[in-house]
Amino acid sequence: MFFTGKGGVGKTTVAGAAAVALADAGRRVLLVSTDPASNLGDLFGTAVGPEPGVVPGVPGLAVMNLDPVQAAAGYRERVLGPYRGVVTAEELRGIEEQMAGECTVEVAAFDRFTQLIAHPETVGLYDHVLFDTAPTGHTLRLLNLPSAWSEYIETSDAAGASCLGPRSGLASQQEQYHQAVGELGNPARTTMALVSRPESGALAEAARAGAELKALGIRNQRLIVNGLFSRPLAGDSVAQALAARQEAALDPLPRQLREVPAVSVALSAADLTGVPALRALRNGLPASAPVDGDRATDRIAPFAEGAEKNMPALEALVDELAAGEPGSVLVVGKGGVGKTTIAAAIAIGLVRRGHEVHLSTTDPAGRPAEILGTDEFAPHTGPGVDGRLTVSRIEPAAELARYTAERLQAAERLGPERRALLEEDLRSPCYTEVAVFRAFSGLLNRATRGRFVVIDTAPSGHTLRLLDLTGSYHRQIMAGAGQVQGRITTPLMRLRDPARTRVLVVTLPELTPVSEAAVLQEDLRRAGIEPYGWVVNASLTGSGTRDPLLRSRAALERSQLRRVACELASRAWLLPWQAQPLTGGRRLAALTGHADDAG
Repeated sequence: MFFTGKGGVGKTTVAGAAAVALADAGRRVLLVSTDPASNLGDLFGTAVGPEPGVVPGVPGLAVMNLDPVQAAAGYRERVLGPYRGVVTAEELRGIEEQMAGECTVEVAAFDRFTQLIAHPETVGLYDHVLFDTAPTGHTLRLLNLPSAWSEYIETSDAAGASCLGPRSGLASQQEQYHQAVGELGNPARTTMALVSRPESGALAEAARAGAELKALGIRNQRLIVNGLFSRPLAGDSVAQALAARQEAALDPLPRQLREVPAVSVALSAADLTGVPALRALRNGLPASAPVDGDRATDRIAPFAEGAEKNMPALEALVDELAAGEPGSVLVVGKGGVGKTTIAAAIAIGLVRRGHEVHLSTTDPAGRPAEILGTDEFAPHTGPGVDGRLTVSRIEPAAELARYTAERLQAAERLGPERRALLEEDLRSPCYTEVAVFRAFSGLLNRATRGRFVVIDTAPSGHTLRLLDLTGSYHRQIMAGAGQVQGRITTPLMRLRDPARTRVLVVTLPELTPVSEAAVLQEDLRRAGIEPYGWVVNASLTGSGTRDPLLRSRAALERSQLRRVACELASRAWLLPWQAQPLTGGRRLAALTGHADDAG
């Protein structure tokens, strides 16, 4: 069973609760995270590694993270081992070079994934294997790989090598990939849970994912609506606005989801970490009782008394950016924390302050144009904007097609045999990442001509993979720097230069998003990239709500706000929860202090 959906919808929590419920019913269960930014360890309060490990207090449940880097190391050695001492040193180096790229990491993770669903010696140990997947775009790519690699193996020459390894030795893996495709398409063996919040964007993403999965042959689907708030306090404007927004999102349910069996999970008043909380969620009980009436006010200290009171509003951040030199603004973070909204608001705010801005996204599921209410690739118009804002999206398939066409055009003078070899090589799914990286580099270059480029990045794990590619390219270029005339500026050098690139870490004021943002910040620092600051989005603290459940959730925020302000961020800005959906230029401009005449 797979749990997939837009980032931040609660896939890990729902998958964890299902795993605990099955184990408590006496089943043998393996819960696997395929997310490079997995937080299974935080959920269960125990260390989670690349091999199945037990969960204290839950007999029959094992959990593991599918570690792409470790899987790649083992994959390379398994492929290269039989050739050591058999082929020449030069031939072995050629194979190693083919397998040194970042795409081999993805291939290795996929290879480990197929082992878990296709090998009887693994699957036979468990009654159920549950996958807590990466956000939707990354998951669809993973589930597409069995067909992609099977087709590539079938149509490729047996000679040579690819990032899978020598093509002549791939027959056993081809069978494994075919078996994986069969398992995924068998409704008696595979169920896909589309997890969503009761929000229009998340439901639209679930519908898109459902349609694409159906096209892949995965038709046994379920919809889980997580975080349903159905009993707002009468007269509380914040609570009633939240409930009304959810109802409005669910009322015109996307067509793709109407025929999918659905269940809902109520919004919880507590932090859903630890086995007791997951059992309570399974039973439909509150993990801790919300406080009632005025006692809620007594339990929560005034916002201004905390260290987090120094967090200014988003308007102050945009003022600061606008006063500096134009460059790139990278908005990074876990899925579902509101990166697209923050990026769009910053872009609108910069335009309203007189700057030319290009807004783009590297997220396969990103839709900045939908937030702005404009067409992609067209100048955004409206009072105070006047075409100074352009919008684009890095679409992996389109970038691959463009990259392939350009490579073939550049090689038009090659002989028929060499051109056929190039065409075959370009069919490798590895080149999708190369094409996306090239497009990302192009975005960074656009910020050198007097304009701001605001980039809404893919969720943390996918962004880190992109940065890994950036680092690999940097090392490759610098290794041959002595042979290049003139000054060299690689994309990584641009990212490391605070005068050219400002990196903003976006989070929600909750334990798991803040913890994951802290890990992301450390990963960025290891790459030599220092974040410009943090943006804490959708905070109920200070919203004025008196609803007992929402006040209980606001109480949980305080420790995380202090953690961000006092321990993690060099500087931080706060965006309160908004009663109205943040779509369209006028509402986005209101966040940055220009609501009166914004388009």
